[in-house]
Amino acid sequence: MRQAVEKVGNADILINIISRRLRQLTAGGGGLGRPLIADAEGLRPEEIAIREVLEDKITWEANTEADDEDLNADSL
Repeated sequence: MRQAVEKVGNADILINIISRRLRQLTAGGGGLGRPLIADAEGLRPEEIAIREVLEDKITWEANTEADDEDLNADSL
């Protein structure tokens, strides 16, 4: 888990990434519900999601627009 936090750079962001991926993995229906790692047999969904982050199988980007809007609102 420590490696995943270091890779993402922020524990809160990692929690959001893992939460979204868990919803996809547990919803089923194929497509996004399939593990992106080859050796996922016997792993729990949360373990799969963390390994996907560590192995660069999923990506993310920060939404800086929302941050900019909050900053502008605070400075008024």
